[in-house]
Amino acid sequence: MGFSLSKLFNKTETTEDTIDAIIASVEHEAYGVSESNVLFSGLNELGGYFFFQTIVVGALNVKCKNGATLTFKGKNFELSLDSDSLEFESHHTEVKGRYVTNIDFQIEESDIKKLQNATLSEIILKVKKQELLFTKYTSEKSTK
Repeated sequence: MGFSLSKLFNKTETTEDTIDAIIASVEHEAYGVSESNVLFSGLNELGGYFFFQTIVVGALNVKCKNGATLTFKGKNFELSLDSDSLEFESHHTEVKGRYVTNIDFQIEESDIKKLQNATLSEIILKVKKQELLFTKYTSEKSTK
C-alpha cells in the first residue's frame, strides 16, 4: 500500500505560477518571456562602463560560478554579451517555485544603439548547462 506525503499534507509538486502572474506582480515592463520565466532588463552606466542589467523571474533556480551568456538574435542582427560576474545565484521568493536571478552583462556603447534599433526574434540565456529561449515581450499597452 503506497501513499503520497504531498497528498497527505495537501501540497503539490508543481507550482501554479504563470507568466501572466509574474508580469502582473512586477512593477517593471517585461523585456522577454519564456515558457516559465520572465526577463526584465535595463541599460545602466557606471564610470564609463555600460551594463545590460537583467532580472529573471520564474522557475530558473541556479547557482553559477562560470558566468552566463546572453545572445540577441533578429533580422540581420546577432549580439552576444558575457556576464559581468562569473558568480551569481537565484533567490527564493514568497511564491512557491518562483525565483529571482540578477545577472549583469557587459555591453559596449557602440552596441547599445544597434540593440535598441534591432527587431529581435529571440533572446537566449545560457547559464550552466541550461539554455533559456525568450521571445521579445510586447505588452497590450504598447500595442494600443
